[in-house]
Formats: sequence, structure tokens, C-alpha cells
Amino acid sequence: MRAQLRKAWESRSPRDRLIIAALAVVLGIVGYVALVLSAQRARVPLRASVMRLQVEANRLDQQALEYAHLRAAPPATASATDLRTLVQARIEDAGLAPALVRIDAPDPDQVVVVFGAVAFADWLKLVVGLKSQQVRMDSCRIEALATSPGQVSVTATMVRARPR
Repeated sequence: MRAQLRKAWESRSPRDRLIIAALAVVLGIVGYVALVLSAQRARVPLRASVMRLQVEANRLDQQALEYAHLRAAPPATASATDLRTLVQARIEDAGLAPALVRIDAPDPDQVVVVFGAVAFADWLKLVVGLKSQQVRMDSCRIEALATSPGQVSVTATMVRARPR
């Protein structure tokens, strides 16, 4: 193949060879200029995205450092009344205080609540609200009251959610 190309090149007159070489040079220069202009146009948006990604990387680094500090910090200890007080406040906020029969705190991370007659939907809202406060239900006994539809009596043990 190389020999054929050399033979075709040598069969051309010197003037044709000069014109072909000049056209190849011009074509190379035009291709190079087109490539440079394309790169120049793409440079501005790429610079902006690189800056944005650097800011985001710095923010993620700061968050990683904060996470490491929080992981290294000892867990906060709570007194026996803290969980009881929190549950009592949520019960009052939900308007269920009149139905509350008893609330006991056998240990710092456990509270037993007893409701006489409470609407089941209100009880569920209370449980969801406590879950958002990192308090979960460990055990529960719910009995429907025959005297009033939708009303239940509840005995539940609430505990602090443990970190995993």
C-alpha cells in the first residue's frame, strides 16, 4: 500500500505536489483553528461548573468534618424525667391529657402511658409525633371500647430510639 501511494505521489507533477501539500497544510490549519475556537467556547461554562463543584466539594468536606466530630462526641445522657417530660408535653400538645390515666418512668429511657378512652386516630397521631422526637413504641396494648365507637383504651411502653 505504501508503495502504491509513493508511486501515485511521484506520478504527479511537481506543481500538483505543491498544490496538494499547500491544501493539506491549509486544511490542517483550519482544523486546528476550529478545534481551538470550539475549546474556547466550551471553556467558560466548564470554568463555572468547576467552580460550583469546588464549592460543593468544600461544603461536603465541612459536613464530613462535622459528622466526624458528632460521631466522636459522647452521647448526651438524659435524666429519668427528660423522657417522661417530653412524652407528657407531646400528650398535652395533642390534647390527650384528659384521657391520660397514668404515666410512669420505670427507668431513664422508658415511659409507660395508660389512656382510659382516647380516639384511635388521635393515638396514632401522638405515636407519629413521638417518633419524630426519636421516641418509639416498645410495646402496646390497645382495646376497643364497646361504649363508644372509635374510642380505645391504650397501655403503651415508649422508649428512646437507640443510635445504631
